[in-house]
Amino acid sequence: MPSTTEITAAQLARLIGLPNAPILIDVRTDEDYAADPRRVPGSIRRAHHSVADWGGDFTGQSVVVICQKGQKLAQGTAAWLRHQGATAETLEGGFLGWRDSGQLLIDPRALPPTDAEGRTVWVTRARPKIDRIACPWLIRRFIDRNAVFLFVGASEVEAVAERFNATPFDIENSFWSHRGDRCTFDTMLEEFGLTSPALDRLATIVRGADTAALDLAPQAAGLLAASLGLSRMFRDDLAQLDASLILYDAFYRWCRDAVGETHSWPSDARPSARATLESSGK
Repeated sequence: MPSTTEITAAQLARLIGLPNAPILIDVRTDEDYAADPRRVPGSIRRAHHSVADWGGDFTGQSVVVICQKGQKLAQGTAAWLRHQGATAETLEGGFLGWRDSGQLLIDPRALPPTDAEGRTVWVTRARPKIDRIACPWLIRRFIDRNAVFLFVGASEVEAVAERFNATPFDIENSFWSHRGDRCTFDTMLEEFGLTSPALDRLATIVRGADTAALDLAPQAAGLLAASLGLSRMFRDDLAQLDASLILYDAFYRWCRDAVGETHSWPSDARPSARATLESSGK
């Protein structure tokens, strides 16, 4: 059983991908990281020995600290973070425990460069509908919660990417784009190594809505309709993105937790007053 300042791999796995997930801080040594540079989804790298300098950045926030085995480095770092006002736990068993239990891991070779503040910066065409919302959702929830997204004119995406050191996505002839009948969301799942029943199911829905293949999943038509409606509700693309994230949160939770649940009008509902009078002949 974990202590009151530990979280198990199974417990953390239920939180990753959700909007209220804790901040994950990987404090493995460079040697341990080099031996297996994969990361827990959404985690950021920090040096344990300088926690007194950077720990204040997480005051008032919920944090899970990850080292190789969940021992001295994670526990010491978490203690410092609690001293600085964070709610900090350690991952039971550390990175090795997470890996050996078969949980999701990010392939770091696919991670784009970051800016001076450690954020990934992405650029795509303005007026997003489906793929250009689904991909930012995936990045924010599983890759980089602080990622920056730039929406610009289609003809300027490549130039903006070059001038602002941004990574283009969902644009023709870019690495992060459609491949065959698969959309950019599929590409990101493949390149980042994110494979789970829930994400695979969501990918099918996104693909169906984004490629006009609505027969792929019954939910694809609903996602398309909601996405087109949202695109007409907002002139500002970032405002639309912010409003749309909860839509993908809901679809993800359905894919993960509720596919077997149904809903219908109660068959034992009481009849209306008028129906009661008519049946009695009054």
